[in-house]
Amino acid sequence: MSEQTIPGRVPVVQKLLTANEQVAADNREYFAARHVTVINIMASPGAGKTTLLLATIAALPELRIGVIEGDVASQVDADKIAETGTPVVQINTGGACHLDAPMIRRAMPELPLDDLDVLFIENVGNLICPVSFDLGQSYNVGLISLPEGDDKPYKYPAIFEAVDLVLVTKLDLRPYLDFNLDRFTELVHGLNPDAPVLCLSAKTGEGLGEWLRWVKTHLG
Repeated sequence: MSEQTIPGRVPVVQKLLTANEQVAADNREYFAARHVTVINIMASPGAGKTTLLLATIAALPELRIGVIEGDVASQVDADKIAETGTPVVQINTGGACHLDAPMIRRAMPELPLDDLDVLFIENVGNLICPVSFDLGQSYNVGLISLPEGDDKPYKYPAIFEAVDLVLVTKLDLRPYLDFNLDRFTELVHGLNPDAPVLCLSAKTGEGLGEWLRWVKTHLG
């Protein structure tokens, strides 16, 4: 079905995105006033977002960290974060494939933002939808795990164009996979020359130090 057969579709989408941008701007101002750095993490399901957050929390006890967990359903990941004593809020989208700024706005009162240094937002597992919705974040981070293959910049260019950092996760699996890291990095930089590409394994800790330094360097 062509766009012409759906009258009003494009204006409605534009109105939705404009409204989201307004709330995102308010969110950003609110976070900035409290000197909270907000890092939006986007990735496919199973790329290792929660595992990375758990490793980050354990490695940076000196930072006051909060987390917003986004998922279509369940609060399994939020429960794992809560076990560390970290303030966490679960957002269930009820079928939506992304978080948006109003969702973040509604979750903010549930967090001690005046007492946080950094807020991680674990977006819904998806390489397409989350890219279109500003949340009021300070930075976007994209994760790609080795088992997903090194061709993802070809297939999902928008996410690689939108991020401030690319993390290649599950580095401990590299001996068993044909992931060409040089090719992948070249593809990423063809889309986004300013985005560093870091490789790590949250399981073994290999490369985790570079990620931790990036986080500390980008605190507000």
